[in-house]
Amino acid sequence: MATVSLAYDLHEPPTPVADKQTAPIIVMHGLFGSKKNNRTISKVLARDLGRHVYAVDLRNHGDSPHNDRHDYPAMAADVADFIRQHGLKDSTLIGHSMGAKTALALALHEPDLVADLVAVDNAPVDVRLGSDFARYIQAMKKIDAADVTRQAEADKILEPYEKSLAVRQFLLGNLHRSADGDGKTQKFRVPLPILAKALDHLGDFPFKDPGEVRFLKPALFVRGTKSKYVPDEVIPLIGQFFPKFELVDIEAGHWVISENPEAFRQAVIRFLEPKE
Repeated sequence: MATVSLAYDLHEPPTPVADKQTAPIIVMHGLFGSKKNNRTISKVLARDLGRHVYAVDLRNHGDSPHNDRHDYPAMAADVADFIRQHGLKDSTLIGHSMGAKTALALALHEPDLVADLVAVDNAPVDVRLGSDFARYIQAMKKIDAADVTRQAEADKILEPYEKSLAVRQFLLGNLHRSADGDGKTQKFRVPLPILAKALDHLGDFPFKDPGEVRFLKPALFVRGTKSKYVPDEVIPLIGQFFPKFELVDIEAGHWVISENPEAFRQAVIRFLEPKE
């Protein structure tokens, strides 16, 4: 499988824990996100745990290369490659949404590369993606066609499609001044046609049978209490794929890390701190 070389930001701890030099945390964003969404939490975890934190851009997002294939086996292979290229051992994976399914797929496929993981508001199940994502792409294509020069113009086009200002700002974080234009026009850096095609199977999970494959190391599943992504009925399946799992509910919607960063920080630190 052709992999792409992932762009990343490395957040180094002020006082590294000696035996954790090569045992990093790798943080993965969700659909339409990028490494810059995880800058704050990455810095905080580096500080509090004394570990190096790599915030990566998954393929077709942020500064990472574009590729026609956009599914979980491909994204997991990219991250596996990243771990090998950087000579990392005992990595902790933290992923939100699409990043969570990428982490889960990688842990099941190549458990030797992963020490433990934190899956934020997603689970190892097939679900239909909400229609809001298709709506966002429709709006983003409109913005691209409008040759906007200011974010406020883009926001006006997006508003009828998404009422929440926070979600609109998150999506518009993908705009940049395109080098091939007049230097003023803003375009989306994510490849909208590729992601539009991928939407139908981004709700899928590549592993179907926990009788065939399991991850026997610690896994933390974090749910937003106001989110529908991890309903109670999927908890038994989580336990079959990830028998050493813990579940934490955090007062938040789907965007758990940005909506309730302190509760998320505490849950992750409790999970990752060395057990006596």
